[in-house]
Amino acid sequence: MAASLNRVGARLLRTPRLARAPIWLYRHRLGWLMGPRVLMLEHRGRSSGAARFVCLEVVDRPSADMIVVASGFGTRAQWYRNLQANPTCRVSVGWDSGAPALARPMSEDESAATLMRYEQAHPRAWRTLRGVIEEATSRPVIGLPMVELRLRPHEESSATRSG
Repeated sequence: MAASLNRVGARLLRTPRLARAPIWLYRHRLGWLMGPRVLMLEHRGRSSGAARFVCLEVVDRPSADMIVVASGFGTRAQWYRNLQANPTCRVSVGWDSGAPALARPMSEDESAATLMRYEQAHPRAWRTLRGVIEEATSRPVIGLPMVELRLRPHEESSATRSG
């Protein structure tokens, strides 16, 4: 049963139209329906500079101004590569919409410790997420790249944009 659920979940992740469906909710101010464990990340295309959007699971929230997400498709995920080129982004989660943030790729040790905390806090969700990611990527989740999103006050973001 778990194997078939992993296959279905992996197929959803690999189907762009389905994987992008939650973005519609966020764009229509309904992101709160996704709960606090899913966010929408707005980032800039590294070549085009155009706004890009992706919905990701929150792996950890160590403080009110910090959120950690994982790249299930590794360092080849477009959003991950875009954040490496330009770490300035916006985060929508729950009722909060478009909070300015700065992204920082985490070290392997930081990522491993975060995954361990996630596994302990959400064992059932971890088993499902792990199975789906491994089915979708044909790779183990060990060494999964993670990104720390540091939320910034809105005032700081508007001052940065105008300067």
